[in-house]
Amino acid sequence: MAQPTSDRRLTVTPRLVAPTHVTRSIGTNWQAGLPVLRGGGVVLRELHTSDAPSLFTFLTTTAVARFLSPPPDSVTGFERFIQWAAQERSVGKCACYAVTQPKSDRAIGLFQIRSTEPGFGTAEWGFALGSPFWGTGTFDDGAALALAFAFETMGVHRLEARAAARNGRGNRALQKLGAVQEGLLRESFSRNGEHLDQVLWTILAEDRLAAGPSTPVTH
Repeated sequence: MAQPTSDRRLTVTPRLVAPTHVTRSIGTNWQAGLPVLRGGGVVLRELHTSDAPSLFTFLTTTAVARFLSPPPDSVTGFERFIQWAAQERSVGKCACYAVTQPKSDRAIGLFQIRSTEPGFGTAEWGFALGSPFWGTGTFDDGAALALAFAFETMGVHRLEARAAARNGRGNRALQKLGAVQEGLLRESFSRNGEHLDQVLWTILAEDRLAAGPSTPVTH
């Protein structure tokens, strides 16, 4: 979970599986406002300040936060994060989506894609989803939408993810997505006073092309 500090980076949660076939709704200028993305049983939309209470509820549990950077410790902290995300989106540095459902606008998780070099040649993504929704397919559709948005709209060439080496589910799922393991970052993640190794995974734009196109729908 990204916290209101100078980094604000989401690290990989223990829930990532291969994407499903989805449709998406893409706008022409994401820096002015994120387009709503819809697919299967999930809707990704811009974060709202009113999302802070539900994000605090879902993303600060022990199960979810185990392999995340420390999340904000209050609703106010999440409000500050949401404000920061809007500022970063407006200058083209980051896109942070709330995860919701077709029949409920309650925010139950996040996807974040942030540039690590000018022009999104290389970017990093992170995600978090409330544990009641693990194994429901919500993450499957959300990951597919986020990846399609990163490569097809933001123009990302190389997308990186870092997963704690102990996070077996997350690492296996990244592999299923087609991500390539490039290295081990020794003691690069600090959590609860412990320094953990992280695995660096990458997906390239050509990897996504090889997997086949998504089905875009413009509204």
